[in-house]
Amino acid sequence: MSRLFTALIACLLLTGVAFAVAVDEKPLEDPVKEAMARELMKDIRCLVCQNQSIEDSNADLARDLRQIVRERIAMGDSPENVRAYLVDRYGDWVLLEPPVKPQTYFLWASPFLFLALVAVAVARRRKAAPPAPLSADEEAELARIMKEKGEDK
Repeated sequence: MSRLFTALIACLLLTGVAFAVAVDEKPLEDPVKEAMARELMKDIRCLVCQNQSIEDSNADLARDLRQIVRERIAMGDSPENVRAYLVDRYGDWVLLEPPVKPQTYFLWASPFLFLALVAVAVARRRKAAPPAPLSADEEAELARIMKEKGEDK
């Protein structure tokens, strides 16, 4: 009984670890700057999760990026300066909505190019010629096969 009780207590203590949630970094004391930082965090991509903002991500890198954003905002940088700093460091990929410029034209045009390719493929499929009619030999062979299949049942 003592071993069972000890094992039960150990299990209960270890399950608490599963529900532990990492405490996020300390928010800025100035609510205006914190709101500015939070708004900027919505536009920055988590480089680990890739389709989440750093505000929504629990990845360690996202936590580090949130800390960088808060530090730079606390130092007096504008959101544009912080965004430029992150782009210089990580490239346009760090932005959830990359800017339209020559280096990103293909990125912005790719959905339209994909739709155009699909439209061309569908158009070609519709224009495909109907199959040629069976020759007399092919019809005779088909009739023979059908007759055999009918007899097998």
